[in-house]
Amino acid sequence: MGEGELKLGVLDLVPVYGGRDDAIALEQAALLARRAEELGYSRYWVAEHHDMPQLACPSPEVLLAHIGARTERIRIGSGAVLLPHYSPLKVAESFRMLATMYPDRVDLGLGRAPGGNAHVSMALSGNFLEQVSRVPEKVDAVVRLLQDSYTYEGEPVGARPRPTVPPEVWMLGTNRRSAEYAARFGLGYAFGRFMSETGGEETLRAYRESFVPSALCPNPRTIVAVGVICADTDEEAAKLASSAGALFRQQAEGESERVPSDRLLVGTAESVKARLLAMSEAYETDEFMLVTMIPDYGERLRSYERIAGAFPLR
Repeated sequence: MGEGELKLGVLDLVPVYGGRDDAIALEQAALLARRAEELGYSRYWVAEHHDMPQLACPSPEVLLAHIGARTERIRIGSGAVLLPHYSPLKVAESFRMLATMYPDRVDLGLGRAPGGNAHVSMALSGNFLEQVSRVPEKVDAVVRLLQDSYTYEGEPVGARPRPTVPPEVWMLGTNRRSAEYAARFGLGYAFGRFMSETGGEETLRAYRESFVPSALCPNPRTIVAVGVICADTDEEAAKLASSAGALFRQQAEGESERVPSDRLLVGTAESVKARLLAMSEAYETDEFMLVTMIPDYGERLRSYERIAGAFPLR
């Protein structure tokens, strides 16, 4: 695809760097969202994690309300709300509330991961394996709630408020199961390459081939989330990547997936741009979410700025 067609977004894990407190991490999240908007990034998503001292966002919907008030145009979303832990009605209500406050700007990303260790998962929602087995029915319920066609024991139940433009709904994941759910329920699919042991081309192809159109998403849509570290020279980028590798490994503690830091795109803006354009062809997608875990807020921001300078994002 031509570089003018590529769309880039920001995926923020809301890291806590350098022994600083969580309030600083949350303020840096807002700063990153505002700067991403100024630079022309299309989306800003925040992840959900629980009881991880190095990550400060257990509640995407709360942080997104704050981010929405401090930005004007950029789409804001969850990457992802971890559906096994929650009631579909509450999820639909929260994101309809956001979509009403910030019209045509809200993305509801749904995920299946635990977001923490076994005891955290039990404290959140009991038996996680039992809850994750219910994900298909929960996704179906969220979709029906967003389309005002949900019933409980034969009685209609609505998710309010009702926004003029519904949130976009995406299924996030790293394997064929999540892609299968996205295709079955007619949702967009975001593949977490930065957390996957595989490249994902086959997973995305399977999603497109089995996609069932829906009112929420009439055609298959894909995003690939990529770990990126960009500096002025390859040597500087490699140095930053070595410090980021430890942070990625820390983030993976207590998770079911290991975060393979060797999947990072590391280099200058031009080399990162060339790799993203090549990946766009390989993955047959025109959109990427970039996650940058450099353990320094200033360097993290400059990495996003360098990449924006290499692309016609505006």
